[in-house]
Amino acid sequence: MNGLDRILSAADGALRTVFAHPAAARANPARGAPVPAPAELTPEERRLSGALMRVNHVGEVCAQALYTAQALTTRDEGLRQQFEHAAREETDHLAWTRDRLEELGDRPSLLNPLWYAGAFAIGLAAGRLGGERMSLGFVVETERQVEAHLDSHMRRLPAADAPSRAIVAQMKADEERHADEALAAGGTPLPQPLPGLMRLAARVMTGTAHYL
Repeated sequence: MNGLDRILSAADGALRTVFAHPAAARANPARGAPVPAPAELTPEERRLSGALMRVNHVGEVCAQALYTAQALTTRDEGLRQQFEHAAREETDHLAWTRDRLEELGDRPSLLNPLWYAGAFAIGLAAGRLGGERMSLGFVVETERQVEAHLDSHMRRLPAADAPSRAIVAQMKADEERHADEALAAGGTPLPQPLPGLMRLAARVMTGTAHYL
């Protein structure tokens, strides 16, 4: 594709991520998990699971934006394919979390267009200003922080919510692999204070998306 094709493809991806119901290429991990009977999740537990899965869905919206922006800016065709492949796997996460939200009777974040726009801008900046190694380093740092975030959700999700826990466990494994692949491709550690600023921005996003 030429430059215009990639821009149009990125715009199409943004609209699909924010407004469409994505389709997963892989089977939903929750389908193999025991489905709790209604009585097994109290109303409070159901609300907690819904809030946590909404936060996870927002994370996948942001992941789509980051990978799309970095694929758009890189001049390395092999690296572009790596970003696009990771984005396709993140689409699975997007679909799984959306499906689980519906099963829990909950909804995605009302601010998803804002989250996507902000993450896309950060991805563009990482790709344009930092070069390939810094862009990959940004992926490594992002995915490591996401791993820690998902690990905290595994501790907070109700024990009876096996479907949500199965989804989060598979997401965590995929994010760990994405970080390892970016590191192997030449990712370099980000200079301070960038990692701390990223954690601060993530706390603002997750805290807001928990309710909105």
